[in-house]
Amino acid sequence: MKHFLLFFLFTLSLQAQFQINGIVKDSHSGKPLPFATITTNSGSNISDVDGKFSINFDSKTTFSSFYVSYLGYQIKKTDYQNETVFYTVFLTPQTAVLKEVKIQNKNTALAIIQKTIALKDQNNPEKKLQSFEFKSYNKLIVSANPDSISGKIDSTIVKRTRDGVYIKLDSTNYKFKKTVSKRHLFQTEKVSQFQFGDNKLKETVLGTKMAGLKQPLYEILSFNLQSFSIYDSKYELFETKYNSPIAENSFRDYDYKLLDTIAISGRNSFMIYFKNKKKSKAKGLEGILYIDQHSYAVTKAIMRIRGLLDISGSHEFEYFPEENLWFTTHKSFRIIKGKNDDDIRIFGGTIQFDGDVENNLKPRKKQPSDYIYLQSETYNFDIKRNITVSIPNSYFAVEIEKNALNKEESFWENYRKDAMDIRSQKTYSELDSISVRRKIAHRVQFGKKIINGYFPIAFFDLDLRKIFSYNNHEGFRLGLGGVTNERLSKNFRIEGYYAYGTKDGIFKGSLGAAAKIDQKDNSWMGIAYTDDVREIASTWFSIEKRPFKIYDPRPINISTFYNYVSWKSYFETRKIPKTESILELNHADITPKFNYAFLYNEKLYTAYTMTTAMLSLQWSPLSDFMQTPTGRIEIEKRFPKFTFQFTQSLGKLWENDFNFSKFDFKTEYEKKYLNGQKTSLLFQAGYALGDIPLTHLYNTSPNNITKETVIQRITFGGKNSFETMFFNEFFSNKYALFQFKHAFNRVTLFKKIKPSLVLVSRMAWGNLDHPEQHVGLNFKTLHNGFFESGIELNQIFNGLGLTTFFRYGPNQLPRFEDNIAIKLSYVLNLGF
Repeated sequence: MKHFLLFFLFTLSLQAQFQINGIVKDSHSGKPLPFATITTNSGSNISDVDGKFSINFDSKTTFSSFYVSYLGYQIKKTDYQNETVFYTVFLTPQTAVLKEVKIQNKNTALAIIQKTIALKDQNNPEKKLQSFEFKSYNKLIVSANPDSISGKIDSTIVKRTRDGVYIKLDSTNYKFKKTVSKRHLFQTEKVSQFQFGDNKLKETVLGTKMAGLKQPLYEILSFNLQSFSIYDSKYELFETKYNSPIAENSFRDYDYKLLDTIAISGRNSFMIYFKNKKKSKAKGLEGILYIDQHSYAVTKAIMRIRGLLDISGSHEFEYFPEENLWFTTHKSFRIIKGKNDDDIRIFGGTIQFDGDVENNLKPRKKQPSDYIYLQSETYNFDIKRNITVSIPNSYFAVEIEKNALNKEESFWENYRKDAMDIRSQKTYSELDSISVRRKIAHRVQFGKKIINGYFPIAFFDLDLRKIFSYNNHEGFRLGLGGVTNERLSKNFRIEGYYAYGTKDGIFKGSLGAAAKIDQKDNSWMGIAYTDDVREIASTWFSIEKRPFKIYDPRPINISTFYNYVSWKSYFETRKIPKTESILELNHADITPKFNYAFLYNEKLYTAYTMTTAMLSLQWSPLSDFMQTPTGRIEIEKRFPKFTFQFTQSLGKLWENDFNFSKFDFKTEYEKKYLNGQKTSLLFQAGYALGDIPLTHLYNTSPNNITKETVIQRITFGGKNSFETMFFNEFFSNKYALFQFKHAFNRVTLFKKIKPSLVLVSRMAWGNLDHPEQHVGLNFKTLHNGFFESGIELNQIFNGLGLTTFFRYGPNQLPRFEDNIAIKLSYVLNLGF
């Protein structure tokens, strides 16, 4: 979700009678200093991305001087002069010349931080207080400072001919400045109530409005710009977690220096500068911690990351003497564009960077994205501590009240901390008008559906996955399919598809309908008829949402399918907290489309009937969810995740031929490291009891074709498939598989070639009871185990990659080259 907010830079715009302007620079290098704080007797301001600032005041008599401060620099006072309207302020670095003061052979700053860490639980409101609640007002804008933008219409020589010089006019910056002079690019407000009790924190959104959208983007409302608490061991900025400067192991990652002491709320605080030890500024935080000299609580904090984006977040606290506690009352968050050698492609556009300037190349012309910033301000108030708190639906991290989208203006006037200025007022009025004229809400919903694999056409969403595919049995599979959308009905849907295989020459399809029976739990009751083909022995978790892929490479080489004609009724719900589940009754006629017969009670079955009941459930115990008026959203995916499925045949009901039970289980785990690497684990198992044909057993996803040489076997790799296991080589009625993946950071080989290195190991064990029942296919069992390991080099060039796997262990093949699988990989980067 973080890419919803990627373009933004910082400034502040005020309307006043008098104004002076200026720029803040480093006295040594002469480079501008963004985010410098300019303080006057009436408040403070911040310099923009170019170090420029503006000061507005009501009359000349109320303004005599201003102070400029910047992280790691000496504060400078500048006197106002009537004749001067532009000030260049040079700041002198101070951290490089600080002398360390020793106390008992320990650096003073380290001693303070050590004590701060030791007393965290005594100062953390979520540890010290049994309960609390407060209200919060948040305003987020995306904008730019018009004074930083040249309104000049540029001219560029396109070509010279005998007839004259052809010139192209570029009015991009002129139009952009004209726009941001009147209004912000985006704006949203939110009023929430936070409640904490029984070690659970919940946010209830009381009111929200988003410029240009009657129904807000809930993903933006749930976006975690910065950590709720400064005491978290992993501090989060822009949905990226960094080791906190007051984590237990923080000394491994940070250097500290004592800068000064300062009074906050009448109590003295140490002012400690911290900076990550890594060479890359983007690998860790830097900033300032203000530590209470008596309680060693954090009284103010400034966190910053400088990399692709220049990101800063701050926390301000109020002291409550009754509990000897500092509580957060104000948070701010800002993003501007940073420096990098590579441009960023997103949503079909490009953000450019100035990295090539260091190579003595001509600096590029600045684009509007260079000036854009994001700014979020949050104010906490009505803070109540150690009271009786009743938290309804506490399993939701965020819940949006039904009437939160329709608040009157009086509601906002009551909660806003600052009066709406002219630009903010015009942002709502103009964006609402533009939204209607350009159908912005429709286009936003259109984009969200495209990401999920659907193309909306009036009241019908076309399923892009059904249009084209290929496999060895059907050949080219061409079709159409989809589902009716909310424009037809929010409480009823019809879905289906129709397809034709050019190789088997058969039409197939599905048609179903469902009705919503509970809005809050998103519960549906439905029925469907299907006549189609499936891969034999494939494991199918009904509850899992299949991610949209333009292509799915693995089925290309599959030849063994079975035809199934089924009627099913189902009930799907999210009634149980943090779960999704489906209960299904299914009657299916199965016909294998390959040479196979199942021996049961001395009879060979080449076609059979199955009537089953199935329960499929996915549980995400550690994830956070948001309840919206339109349904539930998983706002923070955490691991592990568990998927369970139980299938039971229903005796002699509806001409059922076999009696059996199937238990399927899967768990996934991911760990993202602060250095950008990621480890993924997958464990999956299945156990089938009774008499089950091969079509419904397990094959553990093989993905290697039977060809003579390694080169002939080159094909596309799958996601979690065994790349060195041949199709139809192993079958089981009980199995367990384990997969380990570790993804390193992308490695720069050349300027445009930066592959992603992934190490992979897979292993599986299994067995098959009564293999003599399965006639027609030659296969083996997994009782000795199967092992393979490999290296993936993904995104070597334009998304194309290469992977190599090697098969070893008890099922290693005699010829060395037969144990090697070389696969292609492709990552399509849509910029999301």
